[in-house]
Amino acid sequence: MLQLSQVLLPVDHQDDDIRRAVVKVLHAREEDVVSVRVKQRAIDARRGHVEFSFTLLVEVKDEARVLKRIGKNPRIGPAPDETYHEIARQAAPSASSRPVIVGTGPCGLFCGLLLARAGLKPVLLERGKAAGDRARDVTGFWRRGWDFNSESNVQFGEGGAGTFSDGKLYTQIRDREHRIPWLLKEMVAAGAPEDILIKSRPHIGTDRLIKVVRHVREEIIALGGEVRFGARVADVVIEDGVMRAVTLADGECIEGSHFIFGVGHSSRDTFYMLHRHGVPFEAKPFSIGVRIEHPQKLIDRSLYGKWAGHARLGSAPYKFVAHCGTGRAAYSFCMCPGGLVVAATSEPGMVVTNGMSSYAREEANANSGFMVDVRPEDMPAGDVLGGIEFQRSIERQAFVLGGGNYHAPAQLLGDFLEGRASKGPGAVKPSYEPGVVWTDLRECLPEYTIDTIREAIPRIERGLPGFALDEAVLTGVETRSSSPTRIPRDPHSLECVGVKHFYPAGEGAGYAGGIISAAADGMRVAEAILRQG
Repeated sequence: MLQLSQVLLPVDHQDDDIRRAVVKVLHAREEDVVSVRVKQRAIDARRGHVEFSFTLLVEVKDEARVLKRIGKNPRIGPAPDETYHEIARQAAPSASSRPVIVGTGPCGLFCGLLLARAGLKPVLLERGKAAGDRARDVTGFWRRGWDFNSESNVQFGEGGAGTFSDGKLYTQIRDREHRIPWLLKEMVAAGAPEDILIKSRPHIGTDRLIKVVRHVREEIIALGGEVRFGARVADVVIEDGVMRAVTLADGECIEGSHFIFGVGHSSRDTFYMLHRHGVPFEAKPFSIGVRIEHPQKLIDRSLYGKWAGHARLGSAPYKFVAHCGTGRAAYSFCMCPGGLVVAATSEPGMVVTNGMSSYAREEANANSGFMVDVRPEDMPAGDVLGGIEFQRSIERQAFVLGGGNYHAPAQLLGDFLEGRASKGPGAVKPSYEPGVVWTDLRECLPEYTIDTIREAIPRIERGLPGFALDEAVLTGVETRSSSPTRIPRDPHSLECVGVKHFYPAGEGAGYAGGIISAAADGMRVAEAILRQG
């Protein structure tokens, strides 16, 4: 099998054009090409026009002869083996030595799936609710005036924070072990759309992700595992440098052989509890900022020109990074084409925003996090959890500025640039629910954040015309792009440094940044446990 990369075709190409392009690239005869399969399809809009760039898997009659004829070509070569090799099945443990997984985000679920398939019958503990019940709580808070639930919200519950996002399934992590293709195939088997297998920037959307999460949970249970909701871990038992048990908020003590904490970046109470027990932490960089909304049609025209609105292209995504004279960078985070800005706090009396899209991406606005980097040296010296209190202080200010009822502070981009408070909306209707209060975001953001965003806007405008739209909406605050802290772990065993049998994993522990990277890290931890035998 040969792999051909960067095969370019127009947006309105026909299916037969793919095969004709292969014949042309290989200088082959039509009858020499046995089969052609799309491995990946990307949208290339970098050079002022739009086309598709394909990576293709091609079977030919005489591969050696074809390769010899075309000579060295970095775009053509034998297809790589991208098989993920699962660890061999182990003997089933006793009930007292089952692995315990805290958190049912992608990290915990896929760690649990591998352990369950190996016969280890893990116990998964989730402080929040199952995906369906959780979705009702979240939408009730957004749209029906329900009280905020600190244990069932955008951050806590089955599926983790990624359940209420765009459901992006791509990452920049290295993947020598080929976990990512395996993950995507597992998601398709669990109900995800098949096109995630070939899109270069696949996404699943909140509406489809809930089904996938439920399917993975059901398989874990069918294999003898246990998944418990409303089971918040309030304490741990560490003796002689070994984690022995966890204690739930209701007082129940659960022993186990291994303890995997995939709790996500918002389990702040968990971090403080572990810190009290002497678990080591390190401060790490993170980011804060706002959500910015534009009309999706404006973004489509800016990026796709005459092809804007074409069914094959869908809603256009964008990405930017601007390195500014402030010494900091502003960048887009979790860009949601055709999406919504959503209320994403996990603690009462605070306002946090995030972005979310359905699989169809059909909402009127595009939104993304407009983030500025924050560094450990910005925090009090020696305070490894100082980033958490910094986030909290900004979230509390946003809550007050929004009126103290979970409405979010918002400002028009033109007013932001001019340094004046906004009095009301323009042409772009903010999508955040429960609602927004028009104000001046300088009252809830650090000065360096404001200065960096303001400097970045004209730079971004040069590459994305229309971005500096005066009536674009800024909604504050976005503080949960990543964990502000990391729990150090041994690079080989993946156990926490100084605490045996304790495996910090995923976003909250500082080892991932998104659905796929968190799931892959959960797999790594499961593999490390299984290698121990």
